[in-house]
Formats: sequence, C-alpha cells, structure tokens
Amino acid sequence: MNPGRSRRKAGPVTNSPSVRRSLFLHAPIRRKPATVLRELLRHVDDDTPPDAPVAALERRLADLLGKESALLFPTGTMAQQVALRIHASRRGAPAFAAHPQSHLHVWENQGYSVVHGLRFHPTGDRHELMTEADLAEIAEPLAAVVWELPQRDLGGLLPEWDDLRAQTELVRARGAAVHMDGARLWEAQTYYRRPFHEIAGLFDSVDSVYVSLYKSLQGFSGGVLLGDAATIAEAGVWRSRLGGQAYQPWPVALAALAGLDTVLPRMAAFREHAIALATAINKDGAARAWPDPPQTPMFHVHLPAGRRAAEAAGAAMLAEHGTQLFPRVRSSPDPARSSFEITVGENAMEFTPEEVVGLLHELLERCGTTTT
Repeated sequence: MNPGRSRRKAGPVTNSPSVRRSLFLHAPIRRKPATVLRELLRHVDDDTPPDAPVAALERRLADLLGKESALLFPTGTMAQQVALRIHASRRGAPAFAAHPQSHLHVWENQGYSVVHGLRFHPTGDRHELMTEADLAEIAEPLAAVVWELPQRDLGGLLPEWDDLRAQTELVRARGAAVHMDGARLWEAQTYYRRPFHEIAGLFDSVDSVYVSLYKSLQGFSGGVLLGDAATIAEAGVWRSRLGGQAYQPWPVALAALAGLDTVLPRMAAFREHAIALATAINKDGAARAWPDPPQTPMFHVHLPAGRRAAEAAGAAMLAEHGTQLFPRVRSSPDPARSSFEITVGENAMEFTPEEVVGLLHELLERCGTTTT
C-alpha cells in the first residue's frame, strides 16, 4: 500500500510498548515509573519531611536565576497565565504581545482569553523571530510582552543577546512588563553562554520568568514562576483560586531537583550532538535541518514528503524495528512537505549522525520519495 494514501487517522504518533530506541526526548524508554522512582530515592532519606523538596527547589531556582522569590505550579500554562493576569491588573491594560507562534496562543486553547479576559497581540512574522522594529510598531498599551526562549515552533531559534536586551529595554521604557517563557531556558543557555542569573536579569524585579521542570530537565511535570516577592505572593493567591495548590507536590519537586543535578550539566553536550546531527543531515541533502547550525539542542527536520505520508512511514518503522523518529509531524503550506522536531537528550545521544541520516532515507523511501 502506498503510505501516502494511508487511511490511518491523522494525528500524533503515540508512544508504544514497542519503542526500543527513540529520537524523541520524552519517549518512555527511560521514564518507566519503577526506574524513575528508584533514581529519586537516591535524593532523599527517611528523615526528609514532605515540604522539604518544594522549599529546596524554589530556593535553588531563585538563587540560580537571581530572583527574590519562586513558586511551584502544577503546569507552566497556569504559571504563565497567572503572571500575565497580574501584569495586566497592575497596568490596567488587557493586552499582551508575543510572537505569533507563542506557546500561550498556539498550544493552550486561548486560556489567557477564556479564563483571564486577556487579549493577544501577535507581533512580527510567524516564520521569523520577533524584532525591535516589530515591537516599536505596536500602538496600543500593553500589560506585558512575552519572549519564548528559544522559540520552539521556529526550530529553537533565539534572538542575539544584544537584540534581546534592546527589545526588553524598549518594552520596559513603554511601561509594559517583560516576561520570559523560559520553558527551555536550560537549552537557551548553551547558546548565550552566560550565567542563568544574567539571562534572567534582563527580566528584572518588576517582571517575571517561568521555567519548566519536565521539558528539558525530564521531571514529572510542573513549572516555576519567579520574580519579586510581591509578584510571587500574588501569584500564590491565583494559584489557589485556579486549583493549582496541590497537596504534597514533593514528587514533582524531587524529580526537578534530580534533573538539575543530573541532566542540566549535560546540556552543552546535547547541543554539540544536535549540531553534529544537523550537519550530517544537511550534508546528505535528502532532508534539511534548521536552524543551520542549531543554536540549542533543538532543531527541525524538513522533509520532502507530506505529513500523512511521513506519519504512516514513521509508524511502520516503529512497528517493524522499534525505532521512533518523532511523536508527531508538522504540516506545511506546501502539502508535499512536512517537518518534525528533534530535541537532543539522553535518547537521541544513542544515535550517531550517520545512523540518523540512514533512518531519514528509510523514512523517505517508505514515503515514496526518491533519495540519493
């Protein structure tokens, strides 16, 4: 059967017990509950009280990012919407600006509007990074501007340091808060090569910073919002109102602390391997890796094949030899093209550049695309 004509329902390729190797960061290979719990037991003893991991995590992140206070949230979605609501209330302005492909807008069912009554002002070209000129053109008063560092839907692109600093200074001079969507700040630091507190310092005491605990750090879930003590105290009120004040969230905090100890120190190595993978893909030419070279351990692979064909081919490879290339495929305005994301972590470190190129050739051949 031509995989391009598969009648399988379109959608994400789900994790399966048949996954033996995967390029996907969050594949279940190393995340089985028993394995994870055994690892976490190394970080506690019989005398550790239930509230200790949360307090330790919040203090550690506040110190690492140079912030006065930090607060654990069950999800980053809740944390960021709370931050924007606080900024909007303080400034009497319901609008916030961000890149058109901001996670807040694309992936969260417009919760900022439905739950909090905020309005999104998309800024810049959806296929390029937001610029200072884009921000200067905004005429309406804003509560805040959000920077997603790195920009996931652009393949992990980051603004250059001087550009980012100029943008935040412009926005702050106009009276709006600046907010960092730092879900992948841990990866962004490998490009900026500056201390975390210096990067977070662009978002100063009246602003806010969010970091994820599970994306790069491979924790269970959750995120942390950081800022001055007054902002974080108010955020705590909203966390309670929204049902986010979980009872004994110490497992989430404990997993995050383990990630800070064991995964964060490997980020630079993950980035170097991402560069090696992308270089090999682009040298081969059957597919294209972008950015070229990757700025972070994340990049996109652009395929000369449509989404449904690529999904069907990937599912067949997984079924036949247990190798997973992606959890989902992104469509393109050109129906004959598509892309998928690679974020290098422990799973992807097992694949050599040559092996990834070979797997891409297999994928494209299954799609009916000629490769050389």
